[in-house]
Amino acid sequence: MTISRQGRARTILAALLLPCLVVIGCADDSSTKSDTADTSDQKPAAANTTGAQASEETTSTVAPSESLHILVTNDDGIAAPGIDALVNALSELPDTTVEVVAPAENQSGTSDKTTPEGAPGTPAATASGVAGTAVAGFPADSVIFALANRGTLPTPDLVISGINAGANIGPFVSLSGTVGAAKTAVRNGIPALATSQGLTDNPDYGSGVKYTLEWLAKNRSQVLDGTLAVKVYNLNIPTCTTGTIRGMVTEPTATEVNDREMVKSNCESTVTEFADDVDAFGNGYVAYAELTE
Repeated sequence: MTISRQGRARTILAALLLPCLVVIGCADDSSTKSDTADTSDQKPAAANTTGAQASEETTSTVAPSESLHILVTNDDGIAAPGIDALVNALSELPDTTVEVVAPAENQSGTSDKTTPEGAPGTPAATASGVAGTAVAGFPADSVIFALANRGTLPTPDLVISGINAGANIGPFVSLSGTVGAAKTAVRNGIPALATSQGLTDNPDYGSGVKYTLEWLAKNRSQVLDGTLAVKVYNLNIPTCTTGTIRGMVTEPTATEVNDREMVKSNCESTVTEFADDVDAFGNGYVAYAELTE
């Protein structure tokens, strides 16, 4: 077969163009594949972002509750019923740690006396078996021992001394070992509550616990954030043989008794104006005072 010059030119042109068409076709195909690959890579990334957002939306962080550490002591001795009633009630409070360090024996009326060389402590328990430490010394020694032998325990946020058998009002305040222990805590930079129950054959420690816990609930946040003034808070709760406790009042500490009743409370009284804590307590009120050295 004979191909004309024009035919040969067309054949040569076709031969030259064919590779270019092939190259262009491959380039387009490659570009398409590349776009597909990019889209494929992005989908898992988008899915991961959505998953992270879902996780953030369904997960909440709750701040841990602040735990209150209370050192409990007294002057009636670690086996006395008042401290036992108080410790058991405090131990039931949430986010509260209770440490018991108290005199081994009754040390009523010893004020803030201390043992010069220091008093030793040994393991012991309250009347119902709550573990603690018995210190062979005064109430103030018990606080000193507790603060000097911390081990891994944190410094107490608060010291509660009591519940004492017998009110610590008027001139009794300066003699009280219950208050003496509280004063020792204050001298070491820790606020302290001295709590005492009116004395009868059967002191009403249930009422003492009630008012002590109410004071704690009212002041707990300030104790935890360190804004409660470092002083002795003195709480005296009547034991009513008739009638009921009439409420709580803040009154100054009496300097003189003047033949007034300091042990029993007339919870059926109608008197509402008082000169001092002795008046308030004698007329059936919880007598409350903030003490200074």
